[in-house]
Amino acid sequence: MKLKIDSPEGRILYGQRFATVEPVFSDLRHNKQLNRFTLRGRKKVDAQWKLYCMVHNIEKLAHHGYAQSELGVGVKCL
Repeated sequence: MKLKIDSPEGRILYGQRFATVEPVFSDLRHNKQLNRFTLRGRKKVDAQWKLYCMVHNIEKLAHHGYAQSELGVGVKCL
């Protein structure tokens, strides 16, 4: 495994891990306090996980200006 990570291709792939997946989990654990699920059962845990992911994605859209027009005026949502 160490040889794979130390290869040039392995370093590129390992570097991409930090930019794509792990910040999402750290945000959910640190900012949203998702240290453990509060529900029991596979369906309930799956629903809770999807809610956390939905909140994370909505926050990303809000912070990156999804609801703003080219003039800088917010677009009204119904």
